[in-house]
Amino acid sequence: GWPGQWAADFSRDDGRGVRVQAGQELTHFKLLPGEKVRSPMTALLFWTGDWVRGQNVWRKWMLAHNLPRPGGKPLAAKLAASSAPWYMEMSRADEASQKLFLDRYHQENININYWWMDAGWYVSNGTWPNTGTWEIDPKRFPNGFRPVDDHAHSMGVQSIVWFELERVTRDSWLWEKHPDWLLKSEMEEQHGQRLLNLGNPEAVKWVVDYLDTFITQQAVDVYRIDFNIAPLPFWRETDAPDRQGITENKYVMGFLEYLDQLKKRHPEILIDTCASGGRRDDLETLRRAVPMHRSDYSYEPVGQQNITYGMSFWIPYYGSPNAARDNYVFRSSWGPQINVVWDVRRKDLDYEWIRRATSQWRSVADLYLGDYYPLTTYDSSDIGWIAWQFDRPERGEGMVQAFRRSNSVLDSAQLILHGLQPDSRYEVKNVDESSSQQLSGRELMQNGLTVSLKDRMSSAVITYKRSTPK
Repeated sequence: GWPGQWAADFSRDDGRGVRVQAGQELTHFKLLPGEKVRSPMTALLFWTGDWVRGQNVWRKWMLAHNLPRPGGKPLAAKLAASSAPWYMEMSRADEASQKLFLDRYHQENININYWWMDAGWYVSNGTWPNTGTWEIDPKRFPNGFRPVDDHAHSMGVQSIVWFELERVTRDSWLWEKHPDWLLKSEMEEQHGQRLLNLGNPEAVKWVVDYLDTFITQQAVDVYRIDFNIAPLPFWRETDAPDRQGITENKYVMGFLEYLDQLKKRHPEILIDTCASGGRRDDLETLRRAVPMHRSDYSYEPVGQQNITYGMSFWIPYYGSPNAARDNYVFRSSWGPQINVVWDVRRKDLDYEWIRRATSQWRSVADLYLGDYYPLTTYDSSDIGWIAWQFDRPERGEGMVQAFRRSNSVLDSAQLILHGLQPDSRYEVKNVDESSSQQLSGRELMQNGLTVSLKDRMSSAVITYKRSTPK
């Protein structure tokens, strides 16, 4: 648990065990009178059985004791939508465009849970990377976000708003008004970028007070944190020889403190950790936030399949953007959350497919919060299959996802399932077919489930539910 620069070393101890050393990578500092620092949090988990069971014990622990619970309620699967690809994120969006997209999703009966307003809504000279003046652009949003958020709320849709408070660019409000709050790096200074120093209590107080006011006035439901800058040069170039690591340590403490203070003031808020897509996924951050945009490597199906395959061992709740128009691509980035970016202004989209595809996802989405089993090996090529299983043992149900890639010569796979009751019978159904079959847990775990896909770049989603008592 360390949203900074950590390092770990694992070595055998005379053949009897493993020696583990881990922590902040560089620390060589003295403390001043009254000064406090902290060490990274470390979690050690012990289990019996094979390594996959160990990962599922971890997942259970993450779900039960770490996953954020806004308002004290457990997180559920959610569908988000955004107009970002059509307006340079939000650099060219305005109040009318956001309401238009909300109306079109509503008119086409695509039931979204979140409306996502991404980078560029602020005063920024027309390009979203110019951050540091956190004022809603009055030309495009003369009444702020409240009219958009109220419009969304009237449809039962919550709002997500993007921020990147830590990266500060030249000539912005923070750059001009509070240079004393900013860290410098020789390389990034040439690019006109500085880092808001969260090790400075005054800066942290400003962040919390500003966000508190913004969230309240604009009725924001999800606070999205981006972080498109490498902080390590700023931290290390600031440190004196006898204070190496102190700037990073204080920065991390300030980062976690501001998240905690924000959650105290807004217990219902959900925080999304983006961090340039897939960073800051450490345990401390994941106790406070979820990665609703799990990677900036988006849309390409094989990469999305492989991210799900690996990420699911460790992080049970995540989201990914999706602009698909077919099942293979769409299902490749399924998870507990999906962030769709269809241009619903167009009347010629296949809305029947969109409604069917999102409905199929909703029918299985909460199964992603169960146990996870890989059913094939990890494969970054396009010549094979990849498949996995999510299982809710307490409910006796789960699902299998299987993908036949673009150059696979195999039209079927035999997948050995896990975690079932051998003597129970299960109703097994492909979501694309109306018929089902009855198989015993023993058959599914010993002989396996046969999945046939006649076409390359095709997929199957197969559900099962226990039909006899345990």
